[in-house]
Amino acid sequence: MSQGILHEKNWGKIILSPESSVIDALTVINEGALRICLIVSADNILLGVITDGDIRRAILNNIALTENVTRVMNRQPTTIADNLPRQHMLTMMQQQSILALPVVDHQGHILGLETWEQAIQKTVYENPVFIMAGGLGSRLRPLTDDCPKPMLKVGNKPLLEILLNQFIKAGFKNIYISTCYMPEKIIEYFGDGAAWGAKINYIHEDTPLGTGGALGLLPKDIQKLPLIMINGDVLTSTDFVRLLEFHEQHKPVATMCVRQYEYQIPYGVINSDGNRIVDINEKPVHRYFVNAGIYVISPELFLNVPKQHKVDMPSLLDKHIANSQEVLMFPLHEYWLDIGRIDDFNKAQHDIKELV
Repeated sequence: MSQGILHEKNWGKIILSPESSVIDALTVINEGALRICLIVSADNILLGVITDGDIRRAILNNIALTENVTRVMNRQPTTIADNLPRQHMLTMMQQQSILALPVVDHQGHILGLETWEQAIQKTVYENPVFIMAGGLGSRLRPLTDDCPKPMLKVGNKPLLEILLNQFIKAGFKNIYISTCYMPEKIIEYFGDGAAWGAKINYIHEDTPLGTGGALGLLPKDIQKLPLIMINGDVLTSTDFVRLLEFHEQHKPVATMCVRQYEYQIPYGVINSDGNRIVDINEKPVHRYFVNAGIYVISPELFLNVPKQHKVDMPSLLDKHIANSQEVLMFPLHEYWLDIGRIDDFNKAQHDIKELV
């Protein structure tokens, strides 16, 4: 944690009633810097808290976002009294890795929120970031006839610049960019990254090697730290620091970000026993986790991908899973859009106004 503590002036913005839905909590968490919301009764009693992690666990447990917040909230959160000595509070937050503590009176009424201010001393991460920017963008033609897909402008900036700025803002400065299609347009625009306060190295593929194969071209003197890898056509507000912290806590060989995908069958589904109908499930919704194109990869994996070996990430991870190595998933609830088609590109033009 960095140094400094403050009393959050706008803590009232993160309060929800117990009648609120999980999606209401998700909105509050995503819009606030603290990644927390407080569930408070009509008479101002703190009933529970919901954090970023609670939302992710709810998604993994297949809890619908329309459910009530009481389904996912922590009913016994750590709280403090308003007269607690500051040093005691700091010690508590350090020992329990808590960034925000609700302040309550002896009857449980919410009085405020104490937060650990991270902005005073920004953390810089040495972990490499690998952005895959070599795709042909065939489905976006004619836009990509004379422009690589990651250089298409979303709003007033190339998509690749938006991604780069997100990583730099989060404290990541060691950037690797894979190129294949029209590499000169990417290199001419970004150069060595100094203008953005980063160091950019380019990994060129003479022929497409797939997302996994590009790892084999990384230099052998690269930082021996978990690497964040992301497809260069993804527009997202993913919290990369939390993703890295999750990976480092659990130490798998790789972590894959996943999104929940819902598909509703537009008919009544019949369950039967022979020719006897057992029940009828009207227009059921099926939920699946799908690959979001964002990974954290441990050095023992990315340093051992053979050079010029063509393989996609799912196949590469499947191989390690088959060898009993642990690959975990990190569910995303933040904004995410894979810009693969013209419709996606047009949607991104609208959505970027809310993301910047």
